[in-house]
Amino acid sequence: MTSPDYKSSEMKSGQPSLPELGQMFKIQTDEKVGFLKKLFSAGAPVIAIAFAELLIFSGRIKEAAVTYTLLLVILSLSITVSKKLEIRKIHQALILLPILRLVNLSMPTFFESNLYSFVFIYAPMTIPATIISIHQKIPGEWTVDLLQKMWIYLPFSILAGLIFAEAEYSIIRTNPLIPDLSPVNLLLLTIIMIFVVGLIEEFIFRGIIQTRLEEFLGPAGGILLASLLFGLMHSSYGTPYEMAYTFLAGGTLGYLFYRTKSLSLVVMIHGFINIFLFGLIPHLGPGLGLM
Repeated sequence: MTSPDYKSSEMKSGQPSLPELGQMFKIQTDEKVGFLKKLFSAGAPVIAIAFAELLIFSGRIKEAAVTYTLLLVILSLSITVSKKLEIRKIHQALILLPILRLVNLSMPTFFESNLYSFVFIYAPMTIPATIISIHQKIPGEWTVDLLQKMWIYLPFSILAGLIFAEAEYSIIRTNPLIPDLSPVNLLLLTIIMIFVVGLIEEFIFRGIIQTRLEEFLGPAGGILLASLLFGLMHSSYGTPYEMAYTFLAGGTLGYLFYRTKSLSLVVMIHGFINIFLFGLIPHLGPGLGLM
């Protein structure tokens, strides 16, 4: 009497064997554990940033500075000792936000609204952002493609910027950053808001952080988390409505960046939002004085 051929019968029935079931369970468990580790690696710094921004929102600037300093040290250590490349990359991206806020908080003009304070806050950020971008080989945008699409990007950016700015002005009622709408002042405002503020913020939030988060958590998770960070970093305006609005605006810019892969487009939209918000609308009124 021969022993039954279990392997043969299992193969015929299409049912996996017990060892195969164990292997499948192990793979699924490892995948879940890996996802949770990813979520923690990205989520823990985000929670710390949210906590620090809530401190700023409540006026506790010193405590926020201490929190950001500790986060900066922790992320630096993680980048140094972590063996996983993807974790090092995501922490390199997120470390830009503590640096940005600490530079911001260290400026004497932090609580003053003047045009040149933006230059002193954002210009230094070109150094770490560029280093991280080169180190992580963030893909760029072809100049030829940009020039070919400019005739679409420019009018679209102006229109989108006006719509976003009108909505945001209804929330925070900004004061003008220029004394009048003379050509010189408008030119200065345009240069600073597009080529300094818009460029640096979008390069950091969309070009680096969102790109890394998309690779880490997928497109939806990357856009959502980058937009959440973008909204949180507007806590200094002192209203939750502004934070909620910039979260939604950041999500829109993030989606446009994801679909077009054009940093130039979101930079121009961001820049024109600020041009209208801090220049034209405060001087001319909502609807640019036409309503």
